[in-house]
Amino acid sequence: MKTLKSICVYCGSNAGSQPLFEKAAIQLGELLAREGIRLVYGGGSIGLMGAVAKTVLENGGEVTGVIPKFLMEREVMLEDAHELIVTQDMHERKRTMFEKADAFIALPGGIGTLEELVEMLTWAQLGRHDKPMLLLNLDQFWTPLVELLDHMRSLGFIRPDSDITYEITEDVAQSVHILCKAIEGCKVEHPDLKDM
Repeated sequence: MKTLKSICVYCGSNAGSQPLFEKAAIQLGELLAREGIRLVYGGGSIGLMGAVAKTVLENGGEVTGVIPKFLMEREVMLEDAHELIVTQDMHERKRTMFEKADAFIALPGGIGTLEELVEMLTWAQLGRHDKPMLLLNLDQFWTPLVELLDHMRSLGFIRPDSDITYEITEDVAQSVHILCKAIEGCKVEHPDLKDM
């Protein structure tokens, strides 16, 4: 049986304009801690990044932060992370986050969040990984991206033989269960999730 041991969360270093974004980040942090799933994330202590990481820590969960040297001050590096990896650049950061994670969740964020997510979608399309990816589509945040991908498909830029697979939900509470279902033979250990 496979189990989800770590999830990489991509999200903004800002909180965004909608209170529900930070609320969802906190809810996700609580869920990861409760399920014993290590958070892998960008290493900052501000915005949605800080909200999810601090919540995991406050609830007894484990956190791996990966941050490039030039962002240590700008994103206010979270010193309390169990594992803190300082990289030379963004490329090393993204690669390290990928290697440390069993799956990926994208909360709302800016261009950096979008770029991280799209790179994982690209790597999956090119057959470089088969780790599940989930978009937390809070307040329809990711709907324009989904529509753009459909548009690319309709114009023949995403061929049927190289299509990309991702999960999508608005329900934070279901996110771990959805990711586990996407992994063949994945075991859901928490009793609250078994019948969902």
